Amino acid sequence: MCLAIPGKIKSIESQYGGLVRMAKVAFGGIVKEASLEMVPHAKEGDFVLVHVGVAISIVDEEEAQKTFRYLEEIGELEELREINDYLPDRKAQGAE
Repeated sequence: MCLAIPGKIKSIESQYGGLVRMAKVAFGGIVKEASLEMVPHAKEGDFVLVHVGVAISIVDEEEAQKTFRYLEEIGELEELREINDYLPDRKAQGAE
C-alpha cells in the first residue's frame, strides 16, 4: 500500500542554485528531507503530506495529527522508525 505521511516543515532551503526547494520535515520525532516542488507555496511551520520524499499537499494541523495517530495505531509508521534506526545520527547532520 502507498501512503502519504503527515509531517511539519521545520526548515526550507534552496538547492541547485535555487532551482529546487527542499524541506526538513518532522514526522513524530523523525526528521527527513522532502521536495517542495509540488507545493511551492508551502512555508516553514506548515503541515504537509509526504509520499516517497515529495510533499504532495498542505494539510491543517488537526488533520495531520489525526492521520499520524491513525497510522501509528495500525502500525504503518514502524517501517519509518526502523529505517531511521539505521541512519547516521540526525542531530550531527543538523536535522533537528
